[in-house]
Amino acid sequence: MGFPKQKIYWFCQLFGWTLLILVEYLAYVLEDGFDADTLYLAVANIFLGITLTHLYRLMIRRWNWVRLPFVQLAPRVLLSVFVLALIMTMVNMPFDQIIIPDKLIDEPWPVIGYILSWGKAMLAWVLSYTVYHYVEQTRNAEIEKILLKTSIRETEAKVLRSQLNPHFVFNALNSIRALVYENPDKAQQGITQLSNLLRNSLLADRRKTVELREEMKTVEDYLALEKVRYEDRLRSRIELDGRTLFWQVPPMMLQTLVENAIKHGVSQAVGGGFVSVSSTIKADKLHITIRNTGVLGDRTASGGFGLANTAQRLELLYGPEASFEIDQEDDDPNEGPVVCAHISIPAQSEGLFRRAATAKMMSGE
Repeated sequence: MGFPKQKIYWFCQLFGWTLLILVEYLAYVLEDGFDADTLYLAVANIFLGITLTHLYRLMIRRWNWVRLPFVQLAPRVLLSVFVLALIMTMVNMPFDQIIIPDKLIDEPWPVIGYILSWGKAMLAWVLSYTVYHYVEQTRNAEIEKILLKTSIRETEAKVLRSQLNPHFVFNALNSIRALVYENPDKAQQGITQLSNLLRNSLLADRRKTVELREEMKTVEDYLALEKVRYEDRLRSRIELDGRTLFWQVPPMMLQTLVENAIKHGVSQAVGGGFVSVSSTIKADKLHITIRNTGVLGDRTASGGFGLANTAQRLELLYGPEASFEIDQEDDDPNEGPVVCAHISIPAQSEGLFRRAATAKMMSGE
């Protein structure tokens, strides 16, 4: 553990002023010999220097000078140096006129000489202390901004992670209710899947990311519930690269995109349609592609909350290295018009690569 700043400050005060005064006193002793009165005056100057500079410290802290712009701070610092040097002069000159009067005989303007001499020492102290605190204040302000920005980003991310369309829940419950008498086993399975979805949605605001394999279980539960509703009108395909299963992705992100694909794509097509999810790794990035039957049209209107949610969450979590794009593909001969959404996520840690490599070996690739 480091020393507290208060102890460091007093050590520097005692050591600095003692060294400065003793150097001048030793120079006097070597030239004129030992004199007890000059020794007492030297000791007094040590304590006077410490006292005056400590008062200056209390003053700039009380009035928060380090928060002032440079053009306002500079004249205050220079005036303080002059006042401190003048006080040291007024205390030392009368004693020097008594103790060493011969030293002042040849000085035409002794007051100016004293002020300049003490002014150099005071200027060094004041500049060192003021610049240190000015830099520290600026650094603390930057840290506060970063912490505030991080807090805001975390709050936004929590809100974005905890989204589950309530209309889907009502539709799923209605679909399950219709199965209670017709197919009790399937109804029970649907209740389990809906329970998993709700649990993951509630846990989403506690976790920034989850493994892709866990997120895909949520997607599979969602698709299974929607197939109860749409029956043969909804077809789904999932093709995941084994190396991608342990990569971290935002929770409920893919579920939201698949939900939008069905709501704004498959459900609008007369004969239904398909939704496919695939993943791979290229250039040390996770690439996820979601394709579905549909026409893109206006991105804001057709994409709903999911598109804005996805883009914002990726920006909050991964910064500019992550990306989200959605485009209209050429008509597929078998499926008709197709919308393609593409997500790119950078690697977050070396451990992620190790888990991905392990998954690759286990998959036999």
